[in-house]
Amino acid sequence: MISFFKKIQYNSPVVLTFALVSFCVLGLGQLTRGWTDQMLFCVYRSSLLDPLTYVRLFGHVLGHANLAHLTGNMMLFLLLGPILEEKYGSRAMLQMFAVVALVTGAVNMVFFPGVALMGASGIVFMMIVLASMTSVGRGQIPLTLIVVAILYLGQEVYDGIFTADNISHLSHIVGGVCGCAFGFTRK
Repeated sequence: MISFFKKIQYNSPVVLTFALVSFCVLGLGQLTRGWTDQMLFCVYRSSLLDPLTYVRLFGHVLGHANLAHLTGNMMLFLLLGPILEEKYGSRAMLQMFAVVALVTGAVNMVFFPGVALMGASGIVFMMIVLASMTSVGRGQIPLTLIVVAILYLGQEVYDGIFTADNISHLSHIVGGVCGCAFGFTRK
């Protein structure tokens, strides 16, 4: 039995650590009855003089409203993340996560001043689009990218216009656009 555990490899350090920290943040939010979520792990318009504003700009991707929200994001995150981390490297993945967090957080602060945003779905959409772009390095536009853009991002545009829910469709779209930009610039 011990030899089995010796074979387990922490194969995707950025993705696995992000997922583990996200689970811990959810537990911490439950223990503090949402106080840590409000202070550190969701982004909303606040004073640029408040140092926690900058923590929230990046930390909101670690926070999730509940276990269903977290597991919904983590299923695709843990499926696509290790493949992408192997292809692009850990440092590049961490940089991509940070850019998506910053951009989605800033967009939310500017365009939705009364709305708090939390969750990794912008990063998940970045991963979905990025995974569909495997042959871009050969100077081609993959059909999978076009299909993903129509299906995933098209659905987000439609839902953002016609559906009233608590989902930040704009964050999904921004994450997808970031994934497309990363796919074309990182070969």
